[in-house]
Amino acid sequence: MLNPSDFVGVSFWLMSAAMMAATFFFWVERDRVVGKWKTSLSVAAMVTGIACLHYFYMRGVWVETGQSPTVFRYVDWLLTVPLQIIEFFLILVVIAVVPTSLFWRLLIASIVMLVGGYLGEVGTLSPMVGFVIGMIGWLYIIYEIFIGEASTINANSGNEASQSAFKALRLIVTIGWSIYPIGYLVGYFGDGGNVAMLNLIYNLADFVNKIAFGVVIWAAATRDADNTRA
Repeated sequence: MLNPSDFVGVSFWLMSAAMMAATFFFWVERDRVVGKWKTSLSVAAMVTGIACLHYFYMRGVWVETGQSPTVFRYVDWLLTVPLQIIEFFLILVVIAVVPTSLFWRLLIASIVMLVGGYLGEVGTLSPMVGFVIGMIGWLYIIYEIFIGEASTINANSGNEASQSAFKALRLIVTIGWSIYPIGYLVGYFGDGGNVAMLNLIYNLADFVNKIAFGVVIWAAATRDADNTRA
């Protein structure tokens, strides 16, 4: 039974429903966009669909035990974060010839970020060491999309919709992804650790970084489709 005063538990249930609704929306909206964007919307639906499945399990762990569903959380991230990296690559492929080495650099950085965080949370590494490793991976991704090759390719694009989507996704990865380390710090260093606040912050971050991430792709795709028809 879900305690009405358990706001973390309520957030897990809300996220389950939100991820399911977003998955359905992105999948249905594929028919509105031109071919080059269909794969991007399919990936957006996969991200929220995978997250929805794991939120069903995570909410059960929290409601039944009051413990943080760390394993389910990181299994979800290890699947969905690389898919979001693929989204960046797909947007760039729409507008230019992109070397596959760029994709692999971003993918490896995302895995370093997640593995560092996971090892810190489960106690294999000290929480601080895991945090530092995770931050290194995240900061490299930020460097690549603001200053590195990914940013250069996008800047040279003539496709307004793709440029707009890339810039919006870049802000999500910078500002939205910054919510995760805040949750980590609160959960493991703030006042001796606060598992409830950690999960509440993580759930908020997932809402921004999975659903809003997909909405940005959808907005760019439908805008490009409207311009094409015009």
